[in-house]
Amino acid sequence: MKQAVEMMKNIYWIGVNDFETDLFESIWPLPEGVSYNAYLIRDRKNAVLDTVKKGFMPQFLEKIQSALPAGESIDYLVVNHMEPDHSGAMKVLRDLYPDMQIVCNARTVDFLKGFYGIESGLKVMGDGDKLDLGTHTLQFHLTPMVHWPETMMTLETKTGTLFSMDAFGGFGALKGGIFDDEVDLANAENEILRYYANIVAKYSPMVQRALKKLSGLNIQAVAPTHGPVFRTQPNYIIERYDRWSRQDTEPGVVIAYASMYGHTQTMSEAVARSLARNGVGQIRVHNLSKSHLSYVLRDIWRYRGLMLASSTYNMKPFPFMEMLLSTLQNDQLKNRVIGVFGTYSWSGGAVSAIRDFVEKSGNELLDPVVEAKHAPGEKDIEACRQLGQVMAARLS
Repeated sequence: MKQAVEMMKNIYWIGVNDFETDLFESIWPLPEGVSYNAYLIRDRKNAVLDTVKKGFMPQFLEKIQSALPAGESIDYLVVNHMEPDHSGAMKVLRDLYPDMQIVCNARTVDFLKGFYGIESGLKVMGDGDKLDLGTHTLQFHLTPMVHWPETMMTLETKTGTLFSMDAFGGFGALKGGIFDDEVDLANAENEILRYYANIVAKYSPMVQRALKKLSGLNIQAVAPTHGPVFRTQPNYIIERYDRWSRQDTEPGVVIAYASMYGHTQTMSEAVARSLARNGVGQIRVHNLSKSHLSYVLRDIWRYRGLMLASSTYNMKPFPFMEMLLSTLQNDQLKNRVIGVFGTYSWSGGAVSAIRDFVEKSGNELLDPVVEAKHAPGEKDIEACRQLGQVMAARLS
């Protein structure tokens, strides 16, 4: 798409799609690409809200120029978030429109200087301040640590459009459909949740604080910097962010296991079969040596039940399990029912470390905790079946 897309009268989507980057933040897979959304409001004073990743400047500029009549300029660039996938084109845009003022909050100033050497032409706004564009008015709402310290959201008060930066965004490029009434939301939600679990989850308490701040506003549309724009169902994404940030989960179980030679996998299969036989309909099984952490976290954030299983590796959990435990601890996982099992050959360590994590995190630890020496025997397999039955009963 070379043309800007009009969202509503005189408000345009001027974002770009990235099908080239394999790993978002050099960590998270992007098999479906990602969009960098930016916006333009035409008025007596023209305003661009956020930019795009630096390498996509030509496409970004094409869209701006398609929406602006010849001779018109950009008066303001509103910076809701300074992460380089949204600010990367800022310096070039400033060179093209030297009189353009950069609208930001006080926390942004240091980032502008540090990333791009920009110190002048700034219009620093406080929480709740307004900027008159003519027929449109922008109001700024500071939302620190969702998920950087300088993040803010901008409400266009005439239409009730909330430009929400990374909040309410998702992975996945926009393949024709840009707006919520044009895309398969049930499918898109998987990538929106994966984005939340990977990028935002650690800051869930700050998301709750931001949602409380936004609750009194007249929000008629939500326009994030990634993923679809919610112009018809803003409550769809707001309600999900509220649920995810409270760690309010769905019935179901994730089995995340790390197995060297198949013995812990055998135990996982016994647990999974027991769950199914006892009426658990949603079961997600991840071999941590195969499943990327990104997808494991998405499923863990969705479901209440969690089974953590590992063989012992050098008297500790297998490295991929250690990585998962470290991430869950950092994200402050709560409100989960967790079963623990695993194997060892001569010296234990994995099962006790996982159990310690569960107990210290304040999540509910199920009994029995199952640990098999060498290969699991029939008693160990039966204990795994019992663990699955206990989990099913706990979730019913």
